[in-house]
Amino acid sequence: MSDAANNAVSGLNRPTLWSIPAHNIAPEVLDAKAQVLFDRLNAIAKEHQDVRFATSLAAEDMVVTDAIAKSGAKIALFTLATGRLHQETIDMTNQVQKHYGISIASIAPESADVDAFIAQYGLNGFYDTEEAKKACCGARKIKPLNKALIGADAWLTGQRREQAVTRSDLPLRELDDARNIAKYNPLFDWTESEVWAYLQSKLVPIHPLHFQGYPSIGCEPCTRAVKAGEDIRAGRWWWLQQDSKECGLHVK
Repeated sequence: MSDAANNAVSGLNRPTLWSIPAHNIAPEVLDAKAQVLFDRLNAIAKEHQDVRFATSLAAEDMVVTDAIAKSGAKIALFTLATGRLHQETIDMTNQVQKHYGISIASIAPESADVDAFIAQYGLNGFYDTEEAKKACCGARKIKPLNKALIGADAWLTGQRREQAVTRSDLPLRELDDARNIAKYNPLFDWTESEVWAYLQSKLVPIHPLHFQGYPSIGCEPCTRAVKAGEDIRAGRWWWLQQDSKECGLHVK
């Protein structure tokens, strides 16, 4: 078989990847939804002394970032620089800071914690057991999050109820028991279509991996593109059961 024929067959067998969903949300409906979000952010900022937002630069977090910038809510932004992020995520952080004229604090793990994980499990030991996966997330994400929230009395996420079975009962406000501070999910009642309608209509910067079949973005070795029709978090820790697909940042 010729190279051209081989390439044609390969193309036919290649699965169709997830793609950014189309929407038909009316502008006035979207504007009303956005105003509710702006009001939520300002109310949260007024109620608390020090509010911080953990951004991954993925779709939902970019909606919140844009809303913070446009609403004027006094909310500080930070990202967890795990040491295993895609280069596209690192580049996106710089792009967003320039686009909005804001600062996004980069919180890295302690080298001793990472070294201890590698010594016990190996660099990519998180593939082997759920225990190792939790240990890696603990060193690279949970401990840095704890550091990032020192002094804060509230923090925000970009979580939505639709994202996963573990988030189906997500409230707007909850108590972060581990840190004894308030935790808000201002997009808890947003749909996937509303998220993408906002990003596209408001010309918000979009993470390049979303154009490559990634609906959800985390660390590079633990995230992959998903097929069309798959759960939007199917590419996160794909070797685990669906109800285990949390890194620990949002587990009570």
